[in-house]
Amino acid sequence: MDLFADEEIKSQQIEPDFPLAARMRPDSLDHFIGQSAIIKDGTLLKRLIQSDRITSLIFYGPPGTGKTTLAHIIAARTNSRFISVNAVTSNVSELRAIIEEAKKQYRFTRQRTILFVDEIHRFNKAQQDILLPDIENNAIGFIGATTQNPSFVLTSPLVSRSHVFRFEPHSVQDLVYIMRKALDVGFSGKTIEIPDEVLAKLAELSDGDARKALNALDVAVNSTAPDSNHVIRITEHDAQESLQRKFVQYDRDGDGHYDTISAFIKSMRGSDPDATLYWLAKMLEAGEDPRFIARRIVIHASEDVGMADPHALTVAVSAFQALEYIGLPEARIMLAQAAIYIATAPKSNSVIKGIDSAINAVRTRPVEQVPVHLRDSHYHGAKKQGAGAGYKYPHDYPGHYVKQQYRPGSEKFYHPSQQGFEFNIYKRQKVR
Repeated sequence: MDLFADEEIKSQQIEPDFPLAARMRPDSLDHFIGQSAIIKDGTLLKRLIQSDRITSLIFYGPPGTGKTTLAHIIAARTNSRFISVNAVTSNVSELRAIIEEAKKQYRFTRQRTILFVDEIHRFNKAQQDILLPDIENNAIGFIGATTQNPSFVLTSPLVSRSHVFRFEPHSVQDLVYIMRKALDVGFSGKTIEIPDEVLAKLAELSDGDARKALNALDVAVNSTAPDSNHVIRITEHDAQESLQRKFVQYDRDGDGHYDTISAFIKSMRGSDPDATLYWLAKMLEAGEDPRFIARRIVIHASEDVGMADPHALTVAVSAFQALEYIGLPEARIMLAQAAIYIATAPKSNSVIKGIDSAINAVRTRPVEQVPVHLRDSHYHGAKKQGAGAGYKYPHDYPGHYVKQQYRPGSEKFYHPSQQGFEFNIYKRQKVR
């Protein structure tokens, strides 16, 4: 299967000044690369496209994964009118005008209109609500594209009325294939040599983003002078320079934020210091709030290490304080030290299980009264009421311990593990 048919190449070379990514955009499903999980034969999305029965679709995934391209492919093969707007520049009045025109068109000609809204997450609630009454009737089909999780950025009514399709980053192999085809057809009259390993490196640095890979390739080719044989030879240095600094794809209010911090937490909990450092580095490079990271480290010092190594909490709090005093970039070292300490420490969740069990008992059962011998006896008249009578002062007994009742109930909330330092507590509790 060829990525670009002959007629497609001709049509795209009409505008040679367009960016390479735009020139190489495929115009049929047969030439679309990637996302096989959602557009292979038999899938719901492919059946909807082939039958021209687009209702309400949301394409969700990272930049450069084919969301807009697939919308244009649908436009090329549908019998419907296709109108494309960008949520950054569109407004309520424009949407109302499009919807009214679409309803007139359907009423008089029975031709449907497909409205494609790029960056749909930039629409506010009022703009999203305008779409609701009409996307369920036969006059209008709707396609929204977003880089952010629809559950976070779109209204529940809009999501519930739509089929949501998640686009995944391109594989390195797919990006190499796309760039190799672009070298064959995208640079008319130029002889270009670029080793496979350099293309692979460029693909790796592009983070699954075909647009980024093609634009970087475009820069590398057009900024490199041909040699005496009129051959443009692209080295790894040329390719890396064409990307300049690598920016981490990371939406602070969506999946990038929640998925990465989840991976960071689970790596610490799972005792993997290398994964812990990787996810920490990703968050720092993406500009995540370091205080947010520090708070999570402190929480998990107690939640996942707890009494197995009580010093973990001290290390975590010290890192948080160091961050406040010093700031980035130096504080990255303290955050890393605390994260590594927690990742490599013995693990116990007895603290969180204990407090949550006690809270549940307080919330769901009759509240226990403080035993008389434990009540405060320092205020005037307390002793006449019997407060404190019979209390045994532990320091007056051997081992500074004496058995007595400290609450009416007998349920145990704290169950020490046998991990790390907590094993000492376990042994003491067993004796008592």
